[in-house]
Amino acid sequence: MGLSTTHLIIFLVIIVVIFGTKKLRNIGSDLGGAVKGFKDGMKDGADKASDAPAAPAPVQQVASAAAPVKETIDVEAKTKA
Repeated sequence: MGLSTTHLIIFLVIIVVIFGTKKLRNIGSDLGGAVKGFKDGMKDGADKASDAPAAPAPVQQVASAAAPVKETIDVEAKTKA
């Protein structure tokens, strides 16, 4: 129960009638440009990762006797009049 060649041709004809050849050409070129940009971005990211020096080990701080006071700010708090 797969798609035969006849089914695919009919499907493509319906798509061309609905969208038109110009719009399909634009969609294809936009999709191709997006894939090329994605591949270039992945290549640049891999190059930057291999060029970057190793990050230094994090410095551990000695805890003081008193625990630091954490202040939180409620950004959604509103004053009612």
